[in-house]
Amino acid sequence: MDVSEYCRDIETYLCRKNDGHLIRIVGPSFDLVSKWAAQGVPLKVALSGIDRYFERYYRKGPRRRPVKIDFCEADVLDVFDEWRRATGVTAASSGSAVVAEPAAPPPKRRGVSLPEHLERVLVRLSSLRATGALGESADPILDGVSTELDRVRKKSGGLRGDERQATLARLGDLDAELIALATTSAGAGVLEQIRAEASNDLAPFRSTMAAAAVESAVERTAMKLLRERLGLPTITFF
Repeated sequence: MDVSEYCRDIETYLCRKNDGHLIRIVGPSFDLVSKWAAQGVPLKVALSGIDRYFERYYRKGPRRRPVKIDFCEADVLDVFDEWRRATGVTAASSGSAVVAEPAAPPPKRRGVSLPEHLERVLVRLSSLRATGALGESADPILDGVSTELDRVRKKSGGLRGDERQATLARLGDLDAELIALATTSAGAGVLEQIRAEASNDLAPFRSTMAAAAVESAVERTAMKLLRERLGLPTITFF
């Protein structure tokens, strides 16, 4: 990873997020961002962390001062941890071996109930159908998934015990079906491009991973990128 280019890209993005106000990444800030590069934080992961900080900052009301990159550190590292869990890539400490493990579910979002989750998924599915991102041939399948999720939503608040567990398992199955549909709709060219991007993201970890672990991590990362590119909702509820 070219550290200087990495820092320039983040500086340019931070300038854009600050409405053109230039915040230079020099001195301690350069050391901080260089550490992200050394840890293997993919550029788009770092940018997502910056976005997360700005979203929270905007919710507090009108901005009073430009945001420095140092303020974004916690969010960048949080997003990086989430990315590693999703891809199965973990690193215990500097210099330790990097391995690929089964992807762990992200922490459950506080305050989001199953009915609320399903409502959001239905909105995203409606948007997905409207954009035609998966093609017209996918519409009947999306309609079927939406209909099933709507039935689940109407009774989800009262689900308990085995019935709830069965419902959650079914949501996982539907999520897998949606990913399979997206994979088919994307086509070989797009999938090749996404897998190349995923492989590039994992490059800093490749030398310390077994070949099978690399292949598994690349596939999980590629599916995550495909989900983001097409705007697919996550139907699974953790």
